[in-house]
Amino acid sequence: MNPDKKNKQQKGALATGRLVTGIISIVLFALISFQSCAAGLSNALEQNNATSGTAGLLLAFVYLIAGIIGVATRNSAGAAGPAVCSVFYFIGAALTIGTGSSFGDLPVWGFIACAFGIVYVIAAVKTKKITIKDRL
Repeated sequence: MNPDKKNKQQKGALATGRLVTGIISIVLFALISFQSCAAGLSNALEQNNATSGTAGLLLAFVYLIAGIIGVATRNSAGAAGPAVCSVFYFIGAALTIGTGSSFGDLPVWGFIACAFGIVYVIAAVKTKKITIKDRL
């Protein structure tokens, strides 16, 4: 092992991008949960049996969980943190399929969750490659 590499702190791939997407996710949690509560209240008052408010609230918590995990594991050398984040984002995106009848922004938030999931898949693949190279 190279002595210069020993003193440096090892970072995961796309550490800055993972930090930025994590912070954006935490901020979007507040916005999406507010919109979801308003949509849920509207659905309850109209008695239209729409579930887009509930799906939006679940998506908001997915954003929060994935954002916290993304920020916490941004410097990890393993690929588990980004992989878990990508799974959460893809689950959140799947929650928005077929919804949005009374909450029109929900498919947009689902698309953004899918895009964040793709970023974390790329980070997991690159982190895994960096870890293998550094061990040799």
